[in-house]
Amino acid sequence: MIGLLAFESHQGLWNSGYYSQLFGIGGVMITVAILMLSTGYFGGIGAPFAPYFWPYLGQVPKKRECKRPVRVYMDGCFDLMHYGHANALRQAKMLGDQLVVGVVSDEEIVANKGPPVLSMEERLTLVSGLKWVDEVIPNAPYEITEEFMNTLFNKYSIDYIIHGDDPCLLPDGTDAYALAKKVGRYKQIKRTEGVSSTDIVGRILLTFKQKDAVAVDEVGVKPTDELKSQLSHFLPTSRRIMQFSNGQAPSPGARVVYIDGAFDLFHAGHVEILSSARQLGDFLLVGIHDDQSIRDRRGYRPIMHLHERTLSVLACRYVDEVIIGAPWEVSKDMITTFNISLVVHGTVTEGNSAGEIDPYAVPKSMGIFKTVTSPKSITSVSVATRIVDNHEAYKKRNLKKKASEDRYYTQKKFVSGD
Repeated sequence: MIGLLAFESHQGLWNSGYYSQLFGIGGVMITVAILMLSTGYFGGIGAPFAPYFWPYLGQVPKKRECKRPVRVYMDGCFDLMHYGHANALRQAKMLGDQLVVGVVSDEEIVANKGPPVLSMEERLTLVSGLKWVDEVIPNAPYEITEEFMNTLFNKYSIDYIIHGDDPCLLPDGTDAYALAKKVGRYKQIKRTEGVSSTDIVGRILLTFKQKDAVAVDEVGVKPTDELKSQLSHFLPTSRRIMQFSNGQAPSPGARVVYIDGAFDLFHAGHVEILSSARQLGDFLLVGIHDDQSIRDRRGYRPIMHLHERTLSVLACRYVDEVIIGAPWEVSKDMITTFNISLVVHGTVTEGNSAGEIDPYAVPKSMGIFKTVTSPKSITSVSVATRIVDNHEAYKKRNLKKKASEDRYYTQKKFVSGD
């Protein structure tokens, strides 16, 4: 064990031999003492370790140096933020101690991919709301240029630049991360299967079809009953849910706050209302309604299915626990089971609840219900409407992106990791 420690020598005492520089009466006395120890003269307490460890007697362990945390950087457009983005950033965080995330500017997205659905402000809110993100750089470039790479290394003290195993190509066909790879500061993570922003845009366009196939009412766009959502390719596993979960129960006496909803197309409005709810207590429990319950009340299935929505909510830094497939009505038994202190609901809602039984009647009768002002008016339907209103532009964008994704899946090989 001693050989594994870092030592510093006191050369003035042990410069040559074990004690060759000891001299005079003091030196003789020290020599006698060492011999007595080595022969076990003092009652056998002595020194089975001498003379074997004598060379180390004049050495003391150095103070352990405080190492700088490893800082990793990952960038992206993070448009239509989904659990695939969240899982990529979770994996990136595992490669270091601090995760810095660059959010690509609107102009760069237009130039390289097509028009973004969400604004820079909305995308920043979504990225900042993820539990694995420590710092955010707005308006990051799409390409890791030499100038920006030096900025990352010198200004932000970045050690490694991270990206998924899927290729990220510039319009001229070159690798956007070529420079980072060249200098040996690049690390790769595994792409999350079954979802992409391109896939979600496709689901929205198929669900809502074209503008002449949808009805517009007071809440925005509503699809006809004949239209069906595109099937998700996501394969949910218990391990993935565990990776996203905090894995902690509320502490004794904690004030548990409950909020429920669909949380479809997880957006900035969701992050803001969850943040507001979390501030009202010590532990935030979120109920996520199942697909059929949402369809029964809105007339169409959610774009993202239950397990996809569950991961998006779990990835939010303000959420402590979720109920997967939560009941529509908050019952007395449910309040008791989860020791709920307060039930909250936002002022911005989706769907038609006219004529329905009030799902919050019980917590209201118990005096533990509170309406929270929604910080943003954005809804899942309003996000979908942006795509439907610009159908041609997003259809063109999807055709362009789908070609590169098809190439990825055609050439796909197994990549270890999670």
